[in-house]
Amino acid sequence: MTENDSHEPVTVTDKRRIDPETGQLRQGASGPAASEPAPDAAGASAPSSEASAAASQEVDELKAMLQRVKAEYDNYRKRTLRDQQMAAERAKAAVLTELLPILDDLDRARSHGDLESGPLKAVADKLLNTLEGLGLSSFGSEGEDFDPELHEAVQHEGDGTHPIIGTVLRRGYRFGELVLRHALVGVVDTVPETAPDTDAGTEPSAGEGADSEPAADGGQSDAAGQSGGADEAGDQAGGADTGN
Repeated sequence: MTENDSHEPVTVTDKRRIDPETGQLRQGASGPAASEPAPDAAGASAPSSEASAAASQEVDELKAMLQRVKAEYDNYRKRTLRDQQMAAERAKAAVLTELLPILDDLDRARSHGDLESGPLKAVADKLLNTLEGLGLSSFGSEGEDFDPELHEAVQHEGDGTHPIIGTVLRRGYRFGELVLRHALVGVVDTVPETAPDTDAGTEPSAGEGADSEPAADGGQSDAAGQSGGADEAGDQAGGADTGN
């Protein structure tokens, strides 16, 4: 027997839990990590009900906050748009107010007959149509009821209780619902007309009066006929006495 034959064969056992070739956990691996999960992993996989309720409440609060922010933004956007529109309307009103003296000059030219024909009439008509398209309108005409919110009275005539516009010294203008300038007018205080009396029992109608007049005429005719008959009878009696 040689020296090499006296040694027993060496057996090498691989006790690694992870297979180096496949990278997977070997079957039958011993150790606390393989037999049961770690306490931290078990706690993470099964959160407590208190934590879930707290998370749900936080989500609800964030949703409510988001809705409030959205509502505030919508209100801000609407308010900004409204302010922009009002600023544009004020700018238009300011420009139209500066053009009112030109319209007064055109009214005076019209009253003198200068706008009946010619190039000035075409320019005036085009200007008025453009301003009306922008929303400018005039008011204040003779015969209209006096409105202190639209008209400014510079003179009064009459002693009635119903004021109307008698003369227009300067027309008023409005831009939409905004009054740019009041109209200068002369006011006539008239007496309001009263409704006629329609009571048929107090006065006879025209038909009844017409019917009564022929009846009276007929009675007079009958009386005249009877008087004539009596005169004829008297004449006959007189003739008989003469014969005798």
